[in-house]
Parts: sequence; structure tokens; C-alpha cells
Amino acid sequence: MEETFDNEITYSENKIDQALKLYDLDLEDEKVASTVKRLLEDHLEENNTKEVKQFLLNSVELTTLKTTDSEDSVLKFVEKVNEFDDKYPELGHVATICVYPNFAKICHNTLENENIEIACVSGCFPSSQSFIEVKIAETALAVKDGATEIDIVMPVGKFLSGDYDGVAMEIQELKAACGERSMKVILETGCLKSAVNIKKASVIAMYAGADYIKTSTGKLEPAATPEAAFVMCQAIKEYYEQTGIQIGFKPAGGMKTVKDALTYYTIVKEVLGDKWLTNKWLRLGTSSLANKLLSEIEGKEIKFF
Repeated sequence: MEETFDNEITYSENKIDQALKLYDLDLEDEKVASTVKRLLEDHLEENNTKEVKQFLLNSVELTTLKTTDSEDSVLKFVEKVNEFDDKYPELGHVATICVYPNFAKICHNTLENENIEIACVSGCFPSSQSFIEVKIAETALAVKDGATEIDIVMPVGKFLSGDYDGVAMEIQELKAACGERSMKVILETGCLKSAVNIKKASVIAMYAGADYIKTSTGKLEPAATPEAAFVMCQAIKEYYEQTGIQIGFKPAGGMKTVKDALTYYTIVKEVLGDKWLTNKWLRLGTSSLANKLLSEIEGKEIKFF
């Protein structure tokens, strides 16, 4: 059965190779690192403002992905998000709450702000190691229970084995299970090792149906890095130029300070431009950064979440 991607490149044995030829894969890790270093030296400090920090707070995907999560703990987690609207009405709200699929229904039933998305990690997160039928079922159940966004992990083992068509087909099948819901594809960039691999994985994920590409699960080290973010944003830019399709970006894992968040904002701003500076197209996956951003905005230490 013939399948077609959004940009009308017909699926065949060489489809992925055809797509990759459209992109600049002449990348050297050292050059990427020096370019990112210079970009941040030139532009990071100009973004160190209260307005940017509030924007970043509104871009946070507030996350609880613990082994110890329970119905009670997730309910309390959602209740804190509900309380935030009452306590800080002038600061807007986080973009998303992110939970395991079995908690989608609790979030759907208790989240009061309909403008906040409910994301579920799916597809046998964080390893993506299981039968595709299991991954599809988990994704479909999460959507049925109220997930408005799905985060899946690219099958990294297939990618590193060179099975690019297999990677693309699996992403496509999971996108089909999402229906109209947005899907983020986690590349687990720390496992990919090189800028070239990160660029290839980004392109494959986008051609296969990703609505966002995301750096990491946060379960492995290294997680998000500025260098990986730069390469992914370059890929998003080139894909937009090739297809006219806008893809979102989500750094996740390893963001511990406000400076980390400002770093990713600066990269997105300089590489992708203002069109991506909304909390639809830029998301920050974190469980700890919201309080730090809130503290800097308010000028005092706050531990709300």
C-alpha cells in the first residue's frame, strides 16, 4: 500500500533518502558548538527581561512523570494548576500539563482552564521498546481519556541501525492514532551523539508527521543541550522553507535554571524568529523551572508548584 507524507514525497524504498537530500547535512560538531557559543554571547543577555521570563512561564509544560505518581498525587498536581489562575491572574498560565497516559482522565475531569493542554507521554515512554500494537493502543487510550497532545519517543534503536524507513513508518502509525491531536516526537538527542544524526532524526520525524520535535525524555543524560536545540531549530527552519509547514520545538530535560530557559529562547528567536515566539510553537518541558521563573518575575522566592 502506497503512503504519502504531507509534502507529497511518495513513500518508497528511497523516500527518506530523497527527503534527506533536500537538507544541509554538512555539519561539524565543533563548528556547531562555536556557532552556538557566539550566538549566546551576542544575544542572550538582551533577552534577560521580566517580559521574556513571563513568556517562558506561559510556555512551560508542567510535568509529573514519576514512578511514584498516583491518582492522589496527580489530582493535587492539577489542583495547584487550577489555584494558580486565582492567585496570579495577571501572569496567565502554563501551556500544558504533562502526565502518564493512565492519568489523562483525571486531568481531563479536574483541569479547569480549557486553554491549558493535557499532554501524555505515550508509545512506551521513555524507551519506545515494545510492539507497535501496544504503542498504538496506549496512544489511542490516552486520546480517548482526554489527552489533547501526545509525546512519543522515536525508536532510537531503529534509527541508529539505519532503519530510517522503519522509524518514519512507526511515527506515521502513531500519528494516525492521535487523530486530530498534536504529536511531539522525542529524538533523545543524547543518544544520537552527532549533529548530523540530530539533523537527520529531526527531518525524518517531521516528514513522518510530527507536529513538534522534542529533544529528550529527561530520563537519560545528556538531555537537552544548546547545540542539539540549534541543530533541531535549523532543521525546523529548512523544513518550513521546503514545505510551508510550521513545526513546534520543545527542549526538555536538564533545564535547571532560568538562564537555561533563556538560552533556548534565544536560540529559537535567532534561528526561527518571532513567528515561533508563542506558547503554541515553543514549549519547555520541565518539572522544576516554573517556580524559578515565578520567583524572578515576582522578585522573591516562591515555591508554588
